[in-house]
Parts: sequence; structure tokens; C-alpha cells
Amino acid sequence: MAGASVLAAAAVLGAPAEAGVAAMEGAAAACSLVAESITATGTDAGSVITATTPPSKRATGTTPGIFEPGQVRLATTFIHEPNIAGVDVSGWVVQGDGLYRSFYSTNEPEQKTLVRIGGGWTNYTALEVSQYADENFSVYRQTAYGLRSDGTLYRWNIGASWHLTGSATGFGAVKSMALVSKTPTYDTFLANLRGGSLYTIRIPTTAPMKPIVKQIRAGTWQGFEKLTATKCGQNSTLLLGIDKDTNSGYLYAVGHANGTATVIQSRGKVNGTFPDAVNFRWGVVADLDPLKGD
Repeated sequence: MAGASVLAAAAVLGAPAEAGVAAMEGAAAACSLVAESITATGTDAGSVITATTPPSKRATGTTPGIFEPGQVRLATTFIHEPNIAGVDVSGWVVQGDGLYRSFYSTNEPEQKTLVRIGGGWTNYTALEVSQYADENFSVYRQTAYGLRSDGTLYRWNIGASWHLTGSATGFGAVKSMALVSKTPTYDTFLANLRGGSLYTIRIPTTAPMKPIVKQIRAGTWQGFEKLTATKCGQNSTLLLGIDKDTNSGYLYAVGHANGTATVIQSRGKVNGTFPDAVNFRWGVVADLDPLKGD
């Protein structure tokens, strides 16, 4: 199905065959996902989620005092780039009505910067930035996506400023969107709906903005308020779903996106809890980031 309007009234489809699950098990077991969060005190915290049985969670470290307590509401993927003495960490956050560019270095966190980009973000429920580059940086782009509470999905190109390049309606039922693929010509998200269905949303970089929406599952995904993902092997994605009602996390291995025939293997409930209000993806520099192809 093409077009965003299908999200408003998802058809109930039969469950697909789970052929290929066994082939995914070995690859998924070796994969890990680094989840990042901002705590109630403004600390930037990271955890490694490993696809053991059951999946395990291990804290990787924290950087206190990066944000004012309780101010950050949304955050994009944070990019981590090693420097001589530590790691440079950058991303975008929404505080109140404002969008900000955040930067700090782990060896000098007191030198943090928070630069206001603009206002009008009170009614946004999701934000992500896709940074794509090939290995030579001959192709490079920064593309931002924001979902507003009225169901409108907006797209911007980021250069010296944010330039709006399109919008699409019909996404009001989306609870969470996880970036799972980025290529020179499109980005793909996995999105779960309040009614429980799971979709891929492929957004070509061309104008006008015309998302291609396909159902993956018809139900059972409504419990997650946050999805985040990383690549696992050649053809699989490791997907973390966070249930904020219980502060629980569940891990899945998702095969190559193929509509309702997409293979999804549950790895189980993650040991440990996810108590922080703001959760997002831990990323690396664009040319090394594994989210390339779905």
C-alpha cells in the first residue's frame, strides 16, 4: 500500500509465515544495541542491550549535568565521535517549545553547548535526524523528520539552517517511529500504531514528499511508547521496544522488510528496567553508521 492515509484505518491481515526465524537466531544472538536516555536529573546515560537469552542490559556510562532536570522532551539520535581525549556527542533535543542543537565532549562536559534552532515544537511527538554519508563523503545529507500531534509528518534538510522540504498527513495513530534504514535515496522507519499494528514507512528523498507505507503486523505492538533499532548482520535489524507503563524493554530480531512476510523473532524481555522518560538511539558518524538498507 502506498500513501500515509492507510495508517488511519489499518486493515486486519492474517499473520505471515515465520519461515526463516531459525536462520536469524545465530546472527541475532551475536548482536547488541546501544540505547541512550536522558534521566530526570539531566544526565546522558547509555546502556548496551545484548541479544542473549534472555536479553541483557549493561550500563556503559553516564555524563551528568548535560541538561537541566526535566527539561528535555524529545531527542534525536546522538552521534558519538572519538576525539583525542574522549568522545564528542551531538544531537538535537526539544525543550518546551524550542528545538536545540546539543554538543558536549565527555572529557570536558562543562563546556557543553545548547544552541536554539527555533520555536513551535510544543505539539510535536517525535523527532529524528537521518545523517547519511558514503565512505568517501561524496554523498552526504542530514534529513530531519518531525511528527506533529495532528498526524502531520514533516521533513527538513539541515545545512546552515533547517529547510522544510515536505509534509504528509495521516500519521495520527503513530505511537513511535524508529529509523531502521538510510540510503542515498530514502529513509525507512518502523512505526507502531496505537491500535497495535506495525508498519514500515519509507520516505524517498525526492520532492514532493510521498511516504510509502506497508503493514508488517496487524496487532500486538500497541504497548510500546518507544522503538529504537540498529543493524544486525547483513539482512536483520535489532529492535528494542520500551513499555513506559512498566519500564520494561523487549528485544526483537527483524528480517528484511517485506510487508506481512517480514520475519520477526522475539528475543524476549530485557533484564533490567528503562525508567527514563526520554529514550533515543546511540549512533556513530554517518559514514560508519550501519543503518544502510532495509
